[in-house]
Amino acid sequence: MLGFPAFTGHGEPGRQGHSDAATRASVESALHAAADIEAGEIAVSISGSYTILEGFVRRRGDVERAIEIAEGVVGRGYVRGRLLRR
Repeated sequence: MLGFPAFTGHGEPGRQGHSDAATRASVESALHAAADIEAGEIAVSISGSYTILEGFVRRRGDVERAIEIAEGVVGRGYVRGRLLRR
């Protein structure tokens, strides 16, 4: 864990009552704080209860790692990855 605990106990699954902006900022911060992934070309958006990751990663395994990091913030199963490897 990167020091970004999952939002818990706030109602709506995947978002737990936080605003879109707060959720997006938390996921972006977690991605940029991770030393093992280059997050400069990853865009984070919110669609309903889901956090969407779009953009590009450079290494094999970075797609899964980015999703893992985001799930650490919003909860398992509430992240959709639309990332491509360059």
